[in-house]
Amino acid sequence: MTRKKTPKLLRWLAFLFGLWAAPVAAANCRAMTFDGADYTICTVDMQTDDLRLFLNDKDGKPYGHFAAIETALGRPLAFAMNAGMYHADRRPVGLYIEEGDQQAGIVTSAGPGNFGMLPNGVFCVQQGSARVIESRRFADDPPTCRFATQSGPMLVIDGALHPRFLPDSTSRNIRNGVGTSDDGRTATFAISRQPVTFHQFGRLFRDGLGINQALYLDGRVSRLWAPEIGRRDGGVAMGPVLGVVGSQPSAGG
Repeated sequence: MTRKKTPKLLRWLAFLFGLWAAPVAAANCRAMTFDGADYTICTVDMQTDDLRLFLNDKDGKPYGHFAAIETALGRPLAFAMNAGMYHADRRPVGLYIEEGDQQAGIVTSAGPGNFGMLPNGVFCVQQGSARVIESRRFADDPPTCRFATQSGPMLVIDGALHPRFLPDSTSRNIRNGVGTSDDGRTATFAISRQPVTFHQFGRLFRDGLGINQALYLDGRVSRLWAPEIGRRDGGVAMGPVLGVVGSQPSAGG
């Protein structure tokens, strides 16, 4: 009787091991030093990776933390990063679209703080591509976005640094942002490993990474989730989050 059951048991164990060992989406993250500052750079292939925006859980409460998103999905987050500025209740400051549903409108007027330092911009995820678009240009001819988040300021606009960035600025922060390739097939995320100026950060995208359109996401609260390189940043609760979803159930899923 034992002999008859053993092969079936072994097949079942092999199946379970296969699920555990099967490859999942992995962030293509690397360290980079540019102009004397250290960064982590993560590249997302928009043709193959499942990049999404996250804000609220099924009960309408903000996720707040990377681990909470992963738990709700029941799948691993291969990569995630905070995705724009938010109010005290974690509502997005500007445009926010999730699965085609616009939950907050675009803001095109100048205002206080980094967000209102025009030109600001929108990160728009479409089917198989992503684009960073200056906000007023976006408002004049809105594309169809599966996901979109607005933030500011723009870091690089058509290959030029934001006009208000100063080479001799003394304002330094940990900063994170995103840029897109000209063909839209690649989204490149960066987070500084020490405080940098806007001018330094913009030059990273334009001169260090060769990116013509790049958007500042946030500073001070900037965080990264990239388990394959040992990054699982915690901290205060966040608003919008951009993340690449794995294709296999997580260990607890």
